[in-house]
Amino acid sequence: MTITIFKDLLLKKDYKTIQNILNVMNAVDIALLLSELEDKELAIAFRLIPKDEASDVFSNMSSTMQAYLVEIFTEKELKELLDNLYMDDTVDMLGELPANLVTRILDTVDNSKRNDINLLLNYPDDSAGSIMTTEYVALKKDMTVRDAMRHIKDVGIHKETIYTCYVLERRKLIGIVTAKDLMTMDDDTKIGDIMETELISVHTHTDQEEAARLFSKYDFLALPVLDADGLMVGIITVDDAIDVVVDEATEDMTVMAAVTPSEKSYFDTSVFAHAKNRFVWLLVLMFSATITGTIITRYENAFAAVPLLVSFIPMLMDTGGNCGSQSSTLIIRGLALDEIKFKDIFRVIFKEFRIALLVGIGLAIANGIRIFIMYKDLKMAIVIALSLSLIVIIAKIIGCTLPLFAKKLHMDPAIMASPLITTVVDTCSIMIYFSIATRVFTLS
Repeated sequence: MTITIFKDLLLKKDYKTIQNILNVMNAVDIALLLSELEDKELAIAFRLIPKDEASDVFSNMSSTMQAYLVEIFTEKELKELLDNLYMDDTVDMLGELPANLVTRILDTVDNSKRNDINLLLNYPDDSAGSIMTTEYVALKKDMTVRDAMRHIKDVGIHKETIYTCYVLERRKLIGIVTAKDLMTMDDDTKIGDIMETELISVHTHTDQEEAARLFSKYDFLALPVLDADGLMVGIITVDDAIDVVVDEATEDMTVMAAVTPSEKSYFDTSVFAHAKNRFVWLLVLMFSATITGTIITRYENAFAAVPLLVSFIPMLMDTGGNCGSQSSTLIIRGLALDEIKFKDIFRVIFKEFRIALLVGIGLAIANGIRIFIMYKDLKMAIVIALSLSLIVIIAKIIGCTLPLFAKKLHMDPAIMASPLITTVVDTCSIMIYFSIATRVFTLS
């Protein structure tokens, strides 16, 4: 379905055809299609979505689209939507809406749901509690499989997932039962006899990134969340874990590119906001680069004596920056996947040192031969070869250690990525290069 055809149907008011099209489309695809519409077209099209799918479509919309719809909805429409919207999706939406619309939504829902929403909103950002939902299936250990299936049929429609059910005793989690277990066991089997008691859970204040890692490690569909007293208060579902992974990856990419992270999409972010997010980092890096310029000016006499020295500065600085970026990228990835910890710092340095030796010697030989052939200057070939070897070693050590120290100091390791490491390595490269050059050419 192309957006042109869809808009043409709206213009003709062929609502029956539109409904037939929307009936067979996936909620995510509908949200994507509706994102191409003007506001008035969006309002009409959304009201044509089947009632049982409208909440799923709404949860996949951008915050801008959600805000517009909440603003134009009648009280009845808003209540119907919120009744069918899962708790975690409701909380995510409220975090993006203006204060007046948040107030309107809280005034629409009943007291019980409002209390749950307020509870979830009070958890720290980036915590497991902030992304969990309170809608899960709870069972008792003395239930039979028949009782459990009947209970799931009664309440399952209002729960985010029924594939994993949680066995509670006085609100404490004592076991889990999967839908597969229930469907393959005899009806008279007790839940207590088939539940799994080796449990993996997180607490409400556990970092959401750590919770997401557990999904990747154990292939969970849902993960129970406990409060400070060990009582079960909710679950994190796999779709929310994926959202966390995507958000964290996006944040790391922006930080690594020296851009302040933004929760809004590229087109939803204003030109001024884009400029502001980039300007501070560029200003810091620009002024830090003046250190390199200051060092270069100290060697004006060397330039005058051997003008050829200047032509190799970009190559040496770029090589050092690239080597540092390679190491930092791999270490940042290892930290993100929990493969590398700060206690491994000496193992990491030793490994990168050996890698740097091989890479540095290879680059030194290649460039030394090239320079000797091109310029017939053995001293210059030696200077470049020695400089490259040392620069590669220093760059890789800097590239691997800075992210580890950032992690140790509870900073985002991605901060220590390409732009910052390149700036640090550039300074070191110039110092190494001219220190060797002045000695080999006996320059003052």
